[in-house]
Amino acid sequence: MFKIGVMASGGGSNFKAIIDRIGNGDLEAQCKFLITNNAGCGAAAHAEEYGIPVYHISGKTHPDTAAYETALMDVLNRYDVDLLVLAGYMKALPNCVISRMSDRILNIHPSLLPKYGGKGFWGIHVHEAVVAAHEKESGATVHLVSEEIDKGRILSQVKVPVMEDDTPEVLAARVLEQEHELYWKTIKEYAENLAANH
Repeated sequence: MFKIGVMASGGGSNFKAIIDRIGNGDLEAQCKFLITNNAGCGAAAHAEEYGIPVYHISGKTHPDTAAYETALMDVLNRYDVDLLVLAGYMKALPNCVISRMSDRILNIHPSLLPKYGGKGFWGIHVHEAVVAAHEKESGATVHLVSEEIDKGRILSQVKVPVMEDDTPEVLAARVLEQEHELYWKTIKEYAENLAANH
C-alpha cells in the first residue's frame, strides 16, 4: 500500500474525493498528512474529520523563507510518502520540495493544458478565460509538478463541454465533478506504474 501526502489551500473537495476513495477501498493508499497554507480552510476540516494530521505552514507561521522551506521538508522527511498530491494548493512549491519529490508530485488543473495554464490561471480565473474565449470544450488535467508552473508532464486529461450559456461558475462546477473522478484514478495508475518500475 502506498503512502500519499496532500497539500491544499481551499475547500478541499478534491482532497475529500480522494480520501473517500481510500475509505471505500477503490484507492489502496494511506494519506499520512495534509499541509495547508490556510489554517481555517475546508480541507483542514476534512482532514481532522478523518484523523489525518494537519500542518499549517505558510508565510504567517514561517515568515523567514529558509524556515518555511525547512518546515515543509521536515514533514516530507518524517513521513517519507510515495506521492505528494496537490489538491487546490494555491502557492508555488519551493524548488527544494520539487527536487526532493522529483516526478512524485501530482497536481490537477481545471483546463486542458497547455491551454489556460501558468501564472494567473488558477481557480475561477481559468473558467472566466475559457468562457470569454468562447471555447467549445474545456476540462481537467493531471500533471507532474515541475519548476515551471503547469508545465510538467501531462498524465491524464478529461474533456468537458462548454455550453453557450455557461457562466464561469457553472462551468467550474461541471469541470470539478470530472476532476473528482479523474484525480484518484490517475493517482492509482501512477502509483502502480511507479511500483512496477522499482
